[in-house]
Amino acid sequence: MKPLGTHPSGWALFAAARHEDARGWLAEAWRLDALRAHAGAVTIVQQNASFSRRHVLRGLHYQAGAPQGKLVQVLLGRVHDVIVDLRPESPSFGVPFAFDLRDTDARALWVPPGFAHGFLALEDSLLAYGLTQAWEAGLDRAIRWDSPALAIDWPLGGAQPLLSERDRAAPPFGAHGQ
Repeated sequence: MKPLGTHPSGWALFAAARHEDARGWLAEAWRLDALRAHAGAVTIVQQNASFSRRHVLRGLHYQAGAPQGKLVQVLLGRVHDVIVDLRPESPSFGVPFAFDLRDTDARALWVPPGFAHGFLALEDSLLAYGLTQAWEAGLDRAIRWDSPALAIDWPLGGAQPLLSERDRAAPPFGAHGQ
């Protein structure tokens, strides 16, 4: 797992060597030593999987009080992944960063603690993400996906996103002091 790109805010895009033959392929999903070389003494404590149909938009989610770092990978399909820096002291506070991730890339996105995360499924997609903090229902928060202050360009192509009730009702960026 090698960094493809990094940013002073702490996010990184990693590439894994992918080995293909007539049977299919194998890629190293992630390595703790490579992640720690970039992000410091992190430990993955929870692994989640998420399946989303085309046009499902999930997010922007974060955990207050116990921020989660996330290592995000697309195992099947293609997504437009967006992260937003919520750390008030950061020079990139309130800045969204977008990445197109797909199963054929063998890439992983490191999302540092203190960022909101969301994605739009551009086709039926299966994601895996490792978390540095366990999920806690009472700390779970969301920011409205179409917050004017963030001006995220979601590639919807005129389609309406499929949203959970929670994401539909989420407050805009800045409403909870983000």
